[in-house]
Amino acid sequence: MATRQYSFYPGCSSQKGASSSNYLTSVQAMCEELDIQLNDIPDWNCCAASIGYAGGGELPRLTLSARNIALSEEHNPGQEIVATCAACWLSTREAAERLHEDQSLLAEANQALAEAGLKLKNETPIKHMVEALIEDIGYDALGAKVKKPLEGIKIAGYVGCQTNRPFGIDGESYENPRYLDKLVETMGADSVPDYEKKVQCCGGALAFSEPEKSQEMVKGIIEAAYDHGADMIVTPCPVCQMNVEVYQDQINQTYGTKFKMPVVYYSTLMAVAYGRSAKDAALNGQVIPAKKLEAIAAK
Repeated sequence: MATRQYSFYPGCSSQKGASSSNYLTSVQAMCEELDIQLNDIPDWNCCAASIGYAGGGELPRLTLSARNIALSEEHNPGQEIVATCAACWLSTREAAERLHEDQSLLAEANQALAEAGLKLKNETPIKHMVEALIEDIGYDALGAKVKKPLEGIKIAGYVGCQTNRPFGIDGESYENPRYLDKLVETMGADSVPDYEKKVQCCGGALAFSEPEKSQEMVKGIIEAAYDHGADMIVTPCPVCQMNVEVYQDQINQTYGTKFKMPVVYYSTLMAVAYGRSAKDAALNGQVIPAKKLEAIAAK
């Protein structure tokens, strides 16, 4: 039996075959090395993310997340819910707290859930995977698993906004959270502790509706990483990873820059440091190859 088990909510973007399926691949490799078992929430649904705020209304939006929590309570009782997507984590945790605060709203959500034969107890903690790694395992134990230190790589930790506010990581500053820096250092790489863009928004869905605004924001995120001599950027958020990596060619065309900055997930770094192959670490899923990680994985 695994040392730790969690009820796992992969979310739409990270599920198999989706845009961030490389994230799921690297998370699975990382968890295998840490003896963590992820038990999928059966028949989970979309968290609604930003579209829920745009037009869905509060009760339908909260009930979508409540359904996932109720399914977890029924099928994975006693297990904390872990999400890898920042938006999924934020939506699910916000729903749990909102329904805890408002019993009449909880009653309405349960009335809707009853149509599907479900009832929400709302007693399950909800964590981002990074939270689980740091709070449940700790840096020392994470570092003890390193087989191939990421020496000679300088990595800027880009937290983004959704894993920072309003909940953040316990004990961390909202203005300058250090947990990604500490993870980077724990894996043997050099961090950029004074990276001033680490909590700036990447633009999120503006990448589709107003791309020029989003790309201007991303330009600053990448420039700051280059200014600090970073070889790559690491993030815990699928939207941040996508926006900061995939639009670099367009930004180069617009601004005359020559960006070619790899943007990787923390789980990719950890899978490589734990001795897994480039395939297990999902390095083949990078739009911009992380060549220094590939070299370490090949050793």
